[in-house]
Amino acid sequence: MKVLWSIFFLSITVLGFSQDVELVNKELNKFQNVRDFCAALPQDEIYFTFQSPDQNISQILCVKKGKWASPEIVSFCDEYSYLEPFLSVDGNRLYFASNRPKNDADKAKSDFDIWYVQRSNLKSDWSKPINLGSPINTADDEFYPTLAANNNLYFTKDAKSGLGKDDIYLAEWKDNTYQAPTLLSANINSEGYEFNAFVSPDESLLIYTKYDAKDGFGSGDLYYSLKDNSGQWTAAKNLGNVINTRYMEYCPFYDAASKTLYFTSKRNNLKPQRFKDFNDLKEYISSGQNGLSRLYKYKIDLK
Repeated sequence: MKVLWSIFFLSITVLGFSQDVELVNKELNKFQNVRDFCAALPQDEIYFTFQSPDQNISQILCVKKGKWASPEIVSFCDEYSYLEPFLSVDGNRLYFASNRPKNDADKAKSDFDIWYVQRSNLKSDWSKPINLGSPINTADDEFYPTLAANNNLYFTKDAKSGLGKDDIYLAEWKDNTYQAPTLLSANINSEGYEFNAFVSPDESLLIYTKYDAKDGFGSGDLYYSLKDNSGQWTAAKNLGNVINTRYMEYCPFYDAASKTLYFTSKRNNLKPQRFKDFNDLKEYISSGQNGLSRLYKYKIDLK
């Protein structure tokens, strides 16, 4: 994917060598909480979530052709919560999580389900939201849809039937319908929290967050797993202490063509100091790694 947008660099020194983690775009600094980067590759169209500090307001935004200063709320958003968008490979279907009512006759918000909108081509409008239905959606909360090119669906589910509170499930696409979701193995899930899985189009790579893991750096860390020769997911590995910090890292998206990992982080490197004036204070707090939910990118070859 060609990235023509301005980039703000943050330098981090780890284990004696210099690495660069970059804010996706400094224009996003004006927002307090952004997350969930996704794109239809190589198309120049980006979707992400913008939230209020308490997350009670959650809306999906779109940036086209790198116009970061002019994001647009997607047409189907309303007073309910919308988050965690994921585009199909052709860019004509957008999946997301929402607590909107399951049918138009209701007004009260629902549990979180996986929904989608579709369009006939990249220039046409999105349809009204369509609930993905059974067997994907249940009375439990379903989050963070991500699809391989063969339409196999990976998602997060908060269910008593899982290994922990949040787990990652797979629903296979067969005979033009989704099969009953299955819990991924203990190489991926645990008795703790696993969520926000990204799967590569060829279904060979899985990246996701494990929360408070024994080999983690604190809070939520990004892990990855590759499929072995028998088609099974290998034991997940921590992506390391350049990407992961003692703060929350989550919502991964990987562009294999450019070897770029996009992710959300609440990393914070602010330090108390003396400021010249209010503008100096405001600039320092509002820029860079300040503990707010922000979108970052990092060059890494995952294979």
